[in-house]
Parts: sequence; structure tokens; C-alpha cells
Amino acid sequence: MSGASSALPGGLGHNGGPAMDAGLSWRKHAWGRARAELMPVLPLEVVRRRVRRAEELGLPYRTYAGIRAATGRDVIGFMFSTNALRMLRAGEAPPEAVAGQLARIRGAARLGLARPPVTPAALLDWMDEAHPAPRPFATWAEARAAVKGALGGRPAHGCVLVGDTGEERLWSEAGQLAGYLGAERFFGAGL
Repeated sequence: MSGASSALPGGLGHNGGPAMDAGLSWRKHAWGRARAELMPVLPLEVVRRRVRRAEELGLPYRTYAGIRAATGRDVIGFMFSTNALRMLRAGEAPPEAVAGQLARIRGAARLGLARPPVTPAALLDWMDEAHPAPRPFATWAEARAAVKGALGGRPAHGCVLVGDTGEERLWSEAGQLAGYLGAERFFGAGL
């Protein structure tokens, strides 16, 4: 029975409320300061360079910094689903706002993932390369193979998938990409 009470954080009968013992505020302060000292302090020129890079990619700085922190790499490419591009029918072009945002991307590959009835060739006016998207309800292995094939040898942890469905978020995970951004987050809420 004594093993059960030691497994509870405050002991048997503890209500899980805040600690009331002396020195709590000092411990919180010391812990917060120690964590802050562990965080790297970037030189101002590095921060400026990263802000410029975020602008080249068309990303808010916080989003770019989060991707960099999570992967330890720069973003070298974006994969766009036809859903994210709002190209749902054959012969359709993306809305002007979407096409404009795509044209502003500098220093990163633009890779299209086409879902039928849209063909990869139909994306080439806006993308550097285009490939078939994983088929609907693809297995994890099939989705991974399709995403890895679209990367064309690029490192997965340097590419971000911009999509519009939960299934597309899973493509990002299956392909071990740097991350997933919803279309509204990347292109803006005015889609």
C-alpha cells in the first residue's frame, strides 16, 4: 500500500492544488531563469537574416522560426496539394491571391501534388515540379512512397506540406516532412 501513495505527486489525499509551502515563488523564479539561460540568444544579424528568409518564403517569422527550431533546418521547399491551391476541377487555375503568393516564394522549391481530376501537368504554370498525390485512402506506406517520390531526393525535413484536409496532414507525417501548414494559414484567411 505504501507504494501507491508514493506514486501520487502530493501523496495520498492530496487534492492536486498548488503547493503552499515556503519558497515556492523563489523556486518558480529560479526555474524560469534557468530555462531562459538555456535558450540560445541569437546575434541580431542572424535574427535579421532569418526575418528576411521568412519574408522570401512568404511565412510569418514565428511560423518560420518554429519550423527551424523543430527541424534544425532551413525550409528548402513547399509541397502544395490541389485542395490547398483551390484547384478542384480540370482546367481550373488557382485564385489570384494564391497565384500571387506562389509567385512571391524565393529560394525554395514549389512542388505540386495533384489529385484527380487535376493532372500534374496542369500545375506546372505555378509549380517548379508536379507529381500525383497519394490516392484517396492510401495506406501509410503508399502515402510515404508518393511523398518521398515527389521530393525527388530533397531532404524531407526541409520541406513543408501546405494542404487543406486531415488526410493531407497525414501525408506530411508519413513523408516525415518538416511540417504541415493549413492553406488558410499559408495563403491567408481570404481564400
